Amino acid sequence: MTASTGQTSGGKLERSDVIRSWILWTFFSHASYNYERLQGGAFVHAMTPIIKKLYRSPEDVKAALKRHLVFFNTEPNIGGVIHGSVIAMEEQRANGADIDDDAINSVKSGLMGPLAGIGDTISQGTITPILLALGIGIAGLSSVAAGATPDLGSLTGNPLGALVYIVLESAAILAIGYVMYTQGYYRGRTFVTDILRSGVLDRIITGASVLGNLVLGALAATFVSMYIAVPIRVGATNLNVQTDILDKIFPGLLGLGLVLLTWWLLRRGWNPITILVIYIVVALVGSFPFFGPAPNFVTDACGSAILQPYGPCSPPAPAG
Repeated sequence: MTASTGQTSGGKLERSDVIRSWILWTFFSHASYNYERLQGGAFVHAMTPIIKKLYRSPEDVKAALKRHLVFFNTEPNIGGVIHGSVIAMEEQRANGADIDDDAINSVKSGLMGPLAGIGDTISQGTITPILLALGIGIAGLSSVAAGATPDLGSLTGNPLGALVYIVLESAAILAIGYVMYTQGYYRGRTFVTDILRSGVLDRIITGASVLGNLVLGALAATFVSMYIAVPIRVGATNLNVQTDILDKIFPGLLGLGLVLLTWWLLRRGWNPITILVIYIVVALVGSFPFFGPAPNFVTDACGSAILQPYGPCSPPAPAG
């Protein structure tokens, strides 16, 4: 179908029109999923203010809406380049350019797959894990003294951790989505080509991955604790495996080993749920007091189980 000319179509889009379309896509890109078209309905919804601005004839409006009500699926933030490019093509078509339906749909179908992979890597695979690790670390800072071993029974949490994550995640997503959407409109399909050729995305992903590993490593060293309370008798002396052997060689070795074991199992293709269930079973068995009396108080740090903090059983300190 060729674009209509004359009084029924045409005009110049304003920046506010593109921003309005971006807002609709940002907040409703995942609001109307279905197995037939996935994000197709949300794409049409975001294009509605553009189509109403460019086409005045009811027939042209219907044709434009139907043109975009096809299968579409991509990462919504980086994938906003597609919307910007399509908006520019619709504007050119409404003003008489020879752009047919196939040309527009080719841009959408050709870019949505590659940009989905890039977007998932940047947002879900890099930004979100880093900011989550930062927020989790802040959430526990108020209740863990410097150099002290975290005690899950005394954690009270810091609401600032959740607030920091929400603010930074929202700011990052909105900034990326806005830039990609508007640049897609102003620079068109060449914007994607220019970015890929420049290697900017590769450098960003590499740098963010390094930063993410540092943050996750610090988080693991702070909060992943594992103990072995089994004593070893050497002559007349009882040696504690944790305090007298492992901590002398490498403090935190067991926690590091648990993290590396989990990473190795995931790399080998193990299901995360299976790993979690195994860890829970091992933790339950390891907490049973095989080597002494069961703790009398929640605050006890008895070394009577295999995987339990070392130390003698003692009643809680009297109040006052």
